[in-house]
Amino acid sequence: MLKKFREVLPNEDCLYFGDTANMPYGEKSKAELIKFSNKIFKFFEERNVKAVVMACNTTSSNVYDTLKNNYNFKIYPIIQSVTGLLANLQIERLGVFATHATINSHAYANGVHKNNKKMEVLEIACPDWVKIVESKTENKPASLELIKAKVGEMMKFRPEKIVLGCTHYPYLTEQLGKYAPAELFINPAESFVNYIKKDLEKLNLLTDKTTEGFEKIYVSANPEQFMAAGSMFYEVKELPELVK
Repeated sequence: MLKKFREVLPNEDCLYFGDTANMPYGEKSKAELIKFSNKIFKFFEERNVKAVVMACNTTSSNVYDTLKNNYNFKIYPIIQSVTGLLANLQIERLGVFATHATINSHAYANGVHKNNKKMEVLEIACPDWVKIVESKTENKPASLELIKAKVGEMMKFRPEKIVLGCTHYPYLTEQLGKYAPAELFINPAESFVNYIKKDLEKLNLLTDKTTEGFEKIYVSANPEQFMAAGSMFYEVKELPELVK
């Protein structure tokens, strides 16, 4: 997500917080997710940010409605921002792969049905996929069997598009393509970042700088580990700052 954000909005100053002490979020309770998110939002509030991007599908689905009016900055939740766009797709059946927490919230189905009650939505939890990506075992036979099983389950539904509803899942595109046509899969990060840009323009919040924006990364634990693991997603140029 950060990589796509920097491509589309290179002049914006960007603070990134990785809650490495509490990851993964997909199996956490709603109460825990609210607690973690409140702490992060307060961190951003102290730094006078103008907007916060909730790139995590799990917190977007479980936390946004509870906290959206508690802070003085604009909040962009990924699911609520993209489901309106998904609802306008000229299809009848939409699949969603996501974490348990996101699936249990039915945030994708509910969001789509607010705008298109006729679209059928099948949501399937894939809790092992985050571990597969982070451990870089996506081509191991056991991992491929887990991926194949979930795709097989989804394909019985005959989806016309499938949302990869977790920031980790697009990194399995090559493996997913072994078991279903690659054109079925949607990475919501792409439309999400374009939506953010248009909304910032509408609100007159886009920076007027013409130079590259400042970037700072913070983590709640293990900055060295984050820097090493994060390299598969984004070029981390300096050691993240530890915030406890």
